[in-house]
Amino acid sequence: DVYKRQELAGARAAHRRDGGALTCFLAWVDREAPRRAENGGLSELEAVAALADFRREDPLFRDFSFETIAGSGPNGAIVHYRVSPDSDRKLQEGELFLCDSGGQYLDGTTDVTRTMAIGTPTTEMRKHFTLVLKGHIALARARFPEGTSGSQLDVLARHALWQEGLDYDHGTGHGVGSYLGVHEGPQRISKLPNSQALQPGMIISNEPGYYRTDGYGIRIENLVAVVESDGPGDGSRRMLAFETLTLAPIDRRLIDKSLMTAAEIAWLDAYHARVLASHADSLDSDTRVWLEAATAPL
Repeated sequence: DVYKRQELAGARAAHRRDGGALTCFLAWVDREAPRRAENGGLSELEAVAALADFRREDPLFRDFSFETIAGSGPNGAIVHYRVSPDSDRKLQEGELFLCDSGGQYLDGTTDVTRTMAIGTPTTEMRKHFTLVLKGHIALARARFPEGTSGSQLDVLARHALWQEGLDYDHGTGHGVGSYLGVHEGPQRISKLPNSQALQPGMIISNEPGYYRTDGYGIRIENLVAVVESDGPGDGSRRMLAFETLTLAPIDRRLIDKSLMTAAEIAWLDAYHARVLASHADSLDSDTRVWLEAATAPL
């Protein structure tokens, strides 16, 4: 238990700093993409390089936990896309930009995906993003009895998409180590059968998505830790829940509030309040103003 507490404390600290670097990057993209539009636009490779520079400012940063996925427009619909000089394209007005990245820090390992609107998103983009967000929130809010496996929870992340005849063809969550493998079992959240019960102290990703071939990709990924839950019950069963570790804003411009329940809105507003409180004091004034707007209550 001592080692478990130390590992989780390190993970929380690493995610707080990593979330600050990612916040600076998201603000940078929001500023640079329109500014460079007249000169051809901001490229995927430039975005990857900028995010790397933000992360390298942390003295505890040692490496990237995997090669950054930075897909604009149709490239974002390729789930395991890796940008190269041949595939590199510009972040263009009216498209989505999907960025999946992570860092290896001496006190923890991170993996986070954010999808951003470049310019004004379409109604369809906002609907699909909101359906993915609803699944992300449903899993983040889950409360479940000890002995539950990730495969038993997977449907929570897909339900909103399924009701619209949509789905995604990858797992919803993978285990993550501590300054170890970013894909580390045996725990996972997936359609595939898995008998490994989720246990307190395990870290796992929460990453539903949606991909329109040749159009755009959407994924919202946070890492979560399995923790004990003290909510209602008769005391006969030990209940567990998820603590969200990742701290970075989710693009409010892509949310169709009319599709969300009051409980979902409350979760997002509380999450964004945590993000703002975690980073506000460490940001320059321009980025802080950007974050205040990005985390404003729905």
